[in-house]
Amino acid sequence: MNRRPPSPFAHPPVPADSNPRLLAWQILRAWKPEGVYADEMVDHTARRHSLSPPNRAFLNAMVLGVLRNLTLLDAWIDHLRDGGKLDHDTRGWLRLGLAQCLLLGLPEHAAVHETVDLAGRGRGLVNAVLRRALRERHALEELRATAPPEIRFSLPEFLLDRWTKRYHPAGMEKLAEWCNTPAPIIVRANELIPGSTAKLAAIPGNAALEEHPGFFLCADLPREPLATGLCYAQDPATAAAPILLAPEPGMDVLDACAAPGGKAALLAQMMANQGHLVATDAAPKRLERLRANLTRLHVKNAGTFVHDWENTPPPASWRQRFPEGFHRILLDTPCSNTGVIRRRVDVRWRLQPAFLAEITPRQENLLTRLLPLLRPGGRLAYSTCSIEPEENEQIIKAVLTKLSGYRQLQTRSLVPHLSGTDGAWVSLIERVA
Repeated sequence: MNRRPPSPFAHPPVPADSNPRLLAWQILRAWKPEGVYADEMVDHTARRHSLSPPNRAFLNAMVLGVLRNLTLLDAWIDHLRDGGKLDHDTRGWLRLGLAQCLLLGLPEHAAVHETVDLAGRGRGLVNAVLRRALRERHALEELRATAPPEIRFSLPEFLLDRWTKRYHPAGMEKLAEWCNTPAPIIVRANELIPGSTAKLAAIPGNAALEEHPGFFLCADLPREPLATGLCYAQDPATAAAPILLAPEPGMDVLDACAAPGGKAALLAQMMANQGHLVATDAAPKRLERLRANLTRLHVKNAGTFVHDWENTPPPASWRQRFPEGFHRILLDTPCSNTGVIRRRVDVRWRLQPAFLAEITPRQENLLTRLLPLLRPGGRLAYSTCSIEPEENEQIIKAVLTKLSGYRQLQTRSLVPHLSGTDGAWVSLIERVA
């Protein structure tokens, strides 16, 4: 008989006043698709309750495990119940309990016993359903295997239909499976600190990604190296735009949507901290995070500014400081995030059928406003973490049809199930007149 591998969350110590299961239920109870992102809620809760690293990881796994499989969990609940009304709070405990027992590989006794103890008035029903689930585990697995993909992968049906047309059913299945696989821990060595790559390579459990120099797959979160700026948590896909843009030391470079700062820090590294890097963001709170990250990563050549490029022209002082324009511009535009659903689990529940009609006018507006800020011969990298053509190829075509004096040099497309990285798309545009 095959045995399940031991769960990394098997026996976390529980502080007297901060039970991770209760905190997970509270987060999921408060979570809304249009509200604060779940990972931010987890981070805030972990800090507020001073959770240990194991308990923080446990909390994160439970919350994201439920949200990643929400439709499947509800299908299982409907199968296991004998009818009748089900209040929202009890459904929440059932989702959390089933996720622990059937998805996260937790010890069954602990998962059931502790979840039931916390379930309040619904504990009788929660106990009965969870114990039935354990008895009927094989039937539930069969239900998942034969369910439509929108249930099996807990992804919007309209999005799966789009992907089926573009990648065919087999490709859609692989892409959807990628979206439902928890993302590994990957960091980029910060070469602004001498010897960072060698130091990361020396940490047990770290493995260099040969196809992506400077990036490491980590067995455990390298907390101290992250805190000291030796590295930055970042998927290799995020480097595609800076690499294509290829800024050089001494250049004037604009990162127009820079928070939280991972791409800006890589630009500074490629510039060897020489020249001028202007990093902007429209949200003051995001800019605070950007500044903190750049400081921690030893970036010395960046100035950070609050600026809304969608509605506001550049300050007159910039025209005086950069009279010929910028050598390089990175426009990592707001997008649907369909290429990074495995990391941003909430995205699947935020997207609506009309999402492209809402986001593409903003993207076209941003690109139209920023291209004129290039100096002759300057280059702009238009970047998204979307895999939808309407946000990528079609935006470039629409803008370059309207504006003269620019040409597209090359593009790079990363589709997760084909590239083995998060999804990304980049177009490199040059000003020729």
